[in-house]
Amino acid sequence: MGSDTNGNLMKALSSRNQHVVHLTHNDLDAAGSDAVHRRRFGQEGVFTLFCSVGKFPAMLDAVAGSPGRGDLLSISDLGFQRGSVEKIKKAKSNGWRIEWRDHHRWTGEEIASVKAAGVSLSLDTATCATGIVARELMPGDETAFEVAQVVCDYDLWKHADPRSKVLGQVVMRKEHRDYVRDALVRGVFSDTAIEAAYAAIVAEMEEQIEHSIRHTTVLGTKYRIAFAPLYGYPSETAHTIRERLDTDIEVIVSDNGRFSIRSVPPVSHLIARAYDGGGHPPAAGGTFPFTFFDKVKFFLLKRTRHFDDLVRVAEALESCE
Repeated sequence: MGSDTNGNLMKALSSRNQHVVHLTHNDLDAAGSDAVHRRRFGQEGVFTLFCSVGKFPAMLDAVAGSPGRGDLLSISDLGFQRGSVEKIKKAKSNGWRIEWRDHHRWTGEEIASVKAAGVSLSLDTATCATGIVARELMPGDETAFEVAQVVCDYDLWKHADPRSKVLGQVVMRKEHRDYVRDALVRGVFSDTAIEAAYAAIVAEMEEQIEHSIRHTTVLGTKYRIAFAPLYGYPSETAHTIRERLDTDIEVIVSDNGRFSIRSVPPVSHLIARAYDGGGHPPAAGGTFPFTFFDKVKFFLLKRTRHFDDLVRVAEALESCE
């Protein structure tokens, strides 16, 4: 975050009236988790911070540096990152109570260090974050249960409920996130506004996926690994590449070096960890350490030396859960 943005956030946190700050990711699982928080604590009782995985450390640090006053910092759908424990200790010293609910994979050392810092930690890789939040904050609430079912259908790639695909893609546009979240609070999963947004997204998505595929590079011997520039919709782009090019691993790369990775062998999270990221065995994200010249080359040629490095990392791994 820039200094101005950080300063504004610190000011907003310091002057908040809410007694719950919910720090979460920025996808459908985050929106679902926030909807359940608001069903539990009230629409006006939650101060929500949506953020990317890359911005999580800075956002956590901002909250940690603001006055807790005995209020609750609830973290959901965001995994452990280096430096998390220090920020948590800072938050505790400033008066925050902390609950952390996540469904990504943590190491035993990470779990122990966060619990030792005084955090109430709930982890469950078998469900989505909304599932954990609904189970713990709103047990027995039928609406919260249905929200969790729909969200998990999308977030865990089940694709059995057609509502989840629509909501998952609509939420990818930031301007629709709060609207979808508020609809979920009421137990509404579709309306004319959501359907109209989805129709516009589908048209744009198809064009952007084709653009990515035109610039796709396939490397590797043990695995067929596809690298493609991101123009939007990383999950859908990866899915289409796999269908057309019969790849094992798909890496969708942004111009700043951040990437989303999908894989048939359960190694996405292991590869991502080598690039300051993490996630799930079939889907994760990380960041290539792009220099200025890397960015220029990637912009012009849609290739980077980091592709070869990732292939080496991937092919040195053993598939494991």
